Amino acid sequence: MDFSICFKIMDNISRVIVGKQESVKLMLVALLADGHVLLEDVPGVGKTLLARSLAASIGGTYKRIQFTPDLLPSDITGFNIYLQNEGRFKFQQGPVMANILLADEINRTVPRTQSSLLESMEERQVTVDGTTFLLPIPFFVIATQNPVEHEGIFPLPEAQLDRFLIKIDIGYPDKEEEMNILKRFQIHDPFLSLTPVATPEQIFALQQERKKIIVSEPVREYITTIVQATRNHNMIKFGASPRGSMALMRAAQALAALDGRDFTLPDDVKALIRPVLSHRLILNDNERLRGEKPDRILTDILNQTRIPDGAIG
Repeated sequence: MDFSICFKIMDNISRVIVGKQESVKLMLVALLADGHVLLEDVPGVGKTLLARSLAASIGGTYKRIQFTPDLLPSDITGFNIYLQNEGRFKFQQGPVMANILLADEINRTVPRTQSSLLESMEERQVTVDGTTFLLPIPFFVIATQNPVEHEGIFPLPEAQLDRFLIKIDIGYPDKEEEMNILKRFQIHDPFLSLTPVATPEQIFALQQERKKIIVSEPVREYITTIVQATRNHNMIKFGASPRGSMALMRAAQALAALDGRDFTLPDDVKALIRPVLSHRLILNDNERLRGEKPDRILTDILNQTRIPDGAIG
């Protein structure tokens, strides 16, 4: 399978998004790995625009949910309405019934509503009044959230965070990038001219081909050693779960595919350890109070972990 279509998607997004190639590549890694993405940063740095641009490049059905404190679970999953004239109930689909779902500012709603996405993200289905409905294929959630230091937010529970394959911090543009943003958007909005360069069927086919990317025994050992180290670190209260190990392997396969290889390398794992594992770690209370960050701890773990014999570095 030719993964070059991913570069067409990246080029299409670059017509709207200035810089941020690494963020775009990580989003495609998550898409190929059949996972979901959490975008976190301060308002105004382009989280929503990046998500919309990816959705517009892929085509298929696209829905957006603006999360607010009064949002209900049924506003996401859908609900049954009674048709009095026909004497029966009819299922009214919620916005979750889409190939790409943008969950905007997901941490501005209460945990009960946040959790309504759990079944959808993991099982690719929703259950309403005892009836189960399958979601479209592929199904890709792009959630945005503001940093936890902001007021009026409800931090995502650990079980919800663990459902996101990758967490991406967008970051501010540098001076040259910001000047290019002003120039690009001065006269018209380039997003309005975006057209799809791929189809959902093509994306699903690529997701299946990604599974064939070779993960050697030494690379699997490398992944396992790193994840085990997060569980035994004295600064970490709860390390990454086996779901984290599988997420790191799937992401490494996707990155190898994007780089034109049919096998994974330890370098793929190194490049992905922070975006895949940082949001899965719960630090000790003392470390959190001191302002310690998971990224720095993961860097230390990476530096202290030996690459197994037989793996190509």
